Amino acid sequence: MTATSHAVIGTIIAAKIGNPALAVPIALASHVAADMIPHWDVATNGNGKGDGKVLKNSIVDVALGFLVSYLIIQLFFPQVNLLYAFVVIVASQLPDWLMIPYYLFNSKNKFSCAVYKFQKLFDNRLDKPWGIITQTTVILLLLIISIMI
Repeated sequence: MTATSHAVIGTIIAAKIGNPALAVPIALASHVAADMIPHWDVATNGNGKGDGKVLKNSIVDVALGFLVSYLIIQLFFPQVNLLYAFVVIVASQLPDWLMIPYYLFNSKNKFSCAVYKFQKLFDNRLDKPWGIITQTTVILLLLIISIMI
């Protein structure tokens, strides 16, 4: 999923679970669960995009994720501490952050390769438009449900 989608999920977790000892592991697990859903992200078919374009799009995606999360907190969950939300959001995105050495620096050390292989076990990419439609639908449903309960 996009970093924005993972950020929204992290925001919802931070809003609904006030205990970081629970929220952080749940946020990490949410990354795996979310990536099992057929989805598009900025690196889908990345081999044909060039590293520079994927990097630029990834930076925009991360920035957008934090902006959208901030707006969601302000509009729907103003009681949530922003630093706490930031920590949970980063936890929800962490598996993708750990992929940076592999993709960006072509690092093939044991850790980078292990992270890459782990991510590939559950990453279920689907090209546009359906990959965007499925993840947008899931994220909007999660947000609506979290606002209602």
